[in-house]
Amino acid sequence: MSKIRVAVFGCGAIAQRRHIPEYANNENVELVAFADPVKERAEEMAAQYGGTAYTDYQELLKNEKLDAVSVCTPNYLHAPMTIAAANAGLHVLVEKPMASNAEEGEQMIEAARKNGVYLMVGHNQRLMPPHVKAKEILDSGKLGKVLTFRTSFGHGGPEGWSLDGRDSWFFRKEEAVMGAMGDLGVHKSDFIRYLLNDEIVEVAGFIGTVHKEGTDVDDNATCIVRMKSGAVGTLMASWTHYRAGDNGTVLWCEKGAMKIGTVHGDEVIVELTDGTVETYKVGAMATNEKQVPSGVIDEFVECILTNTPPRISGEEGLRSLNVILGAFESQATGKIVKL
Repeated sequence: MSKIRVAVFGCGAIAQRRHIPEYANNENVELVAFADPVKERAEEMAAQYGGTAYTDYQELLKNEKLDAVSVCTPNYLHAPMTIAAANAGLHVLVEKPMASNAEEGEQMIEAARKNGVYLMVGHNQRLMPPHVKAKEILDSGKLGKVLTFRTSFGHGGPEGWSLDGRDSWFFRKEEAVMGAMGDLGVHKSDFIRYLLNDEIVEVAGFIGTVHKEGTDVDDNATCIVRMKSGAVGTLMASWTHYRAGDNGTVLWCEKGAMKIGTVHGDEVIVELTDGTVETYKVGAMATNEKQVPSGVIDEFVECILTNTPPRISGEEGLRSLNVILGAFESQATGKIVKL
């Protein structure tokens, strides 16, 4: 069987640490081309993995015969690049947040639909081993209904992750559109929707720039969300969790509590009201410091190979984005926003 021919748009940190090596490790993929406005970055990837380097993604699309692309660029470019690739008849894996606003998200979904291609959003938190295990336990019904929860994602900020450090696009509003909420909060809105198999119907957002000087994007957000089921919880995103990063979730349910990613080594802990405690060592979450395969690339490739629409679809990405946009609206208006 011929290999899936892939190009990567954007050769920054997420491309270099996740997308490109994970494509390279997948025997069904051939990396064909790389585009980045910083020519050296694209050339470095081409030298390392084979393929052609471009500074202009449109030129790449014109010249190369492809099956799929990964869009790993600053947020404001996600929509135009995705739409251009879909219009070229290519499957697209786009990083999160999928778009800058809801209209763009809808246009991306429409472009994929009318061209008969898949659109998948890189919400890798669904695929982290502790999260997969937690969902399996919750779906089994042993904890009963979820009543309240908290979920949080924080680290010290993109300066420790991005190849450009403090000069990264993450801190420029015209390119990033949103800060910690677009980077981390949208992971959590997606994860909690997925984990609880439920939709967020109301959100109150407290969002601001607490500590990162010289930027106009948010570095902290605490949101209160109400689910369709009636469960209420908090969702937190932070770029100022210095040293003590956090990717933890706690659910309080009718028959006990579940702690996910709160104790290193015991990734999922179930404490039942009958006194039973169960711990599951199921492999760690990926962090900025410690990369483990995200699973996203393999799942995207599998969708293409088997003609299976992606579970983490454009529609799913848009629902998760709309929660974040609702939180910003709440911050701006001082009102609780109904989604």
